[in-house]
Amino acid sequence: MNVKEWYKSGEFTKVNELKIFNKRAGTGETLVCIHGFPSSSWDFEKIWSKLTARFDVITFDLIGLGKSAKPDRALSISLQADMIEELLIQKNVSKAHILAHDLGDTIAQELLARQAENSSKILWQSCIFLNGGLFPETHKALFIQKLLISPLGSFVTKFMSKKSFTNSMNGIFSKAHPPTSEFLNETWNLIVHNNGIAMIPRLIRYMKERKLHRERWLAPLVKNFIPLLLINGIEDPISGKHMADRYAILIPNANITLLENSGHYPHVETPNKVLKAILEFHEK
Repeated sequence: MNVKEWYKSGEFTKVNELKIFNKRAGTGETLVCIHGFPSSSWDFEKIWSKLTARFDVITFDLIGLGKSAKPDRALSISLQADMIEELLIQKNVSKAHILAHDLGDTIAQELLARQAENSSKILWQSCIFLNGGLFPETHKALFIQKLLISPLGSFVTKFMSKKSFTNSMNGIFSKAHPPTSEFLNETWNLIVHNNGIAMIPRLIRYMKERKLHRERWLAPLVKNFIPLLLINGIEDPISGKHMADRYAILIPNANITLLENSGHYPHVETPNKVLKAILEFHEK
């Protein structure tokens, strides 16, 4: 599906007073797909049809991204997690599996932490992490990310352009599978949609939250109370092989699938390999 088809086949739902774009398709156990920063739910398009052939799949644009609400307020991880729980309740979902990427990984950690603390509104049955900053000590932020999280963040956004975005994306995809012009063009259009540039410094505060909540967000992974899988594109300079190595040290009986010729967006770069790992994990 191209972007137009993607959004035409979804809907907007009011969640906690915010308009959230979401899509649902397929039958079977529920799988919740949480996308990353600074892109959108469209990231899952290449694996969507195969996932919906196996699962009841729900995805959405996070607050401040894609075509969901872009409010003039702080955008915390807790806010995103609250939205996800409420959206699922509205859809009569009480239990589900998670597939998360990048910022979505951090939100998934918050959701799992709530479950470990017996405060979750949803029963999470398993979680698959794609490349993301699970541990602040291994997250190698891009220079632009460091600028955006600094006091200069709002000023820096004035100089953000499609060209600078393209350069950043080319740097985090693998050389074997660079981003297509369609992905770059449409993702940029979704970023700037409805004054989205103003959201970037607010969203990227998650990098500080990762440090603040490290122990709480690490605990459910170490406890391993639900099945976990890390799928890692090893050529990712932000959270590639070095992050997977740290995961293997910290997480008991770590289940890891390493993907060669894949970078920060493995589900976009090498979708068939990602699908194979997802389906094998769930078969077990």
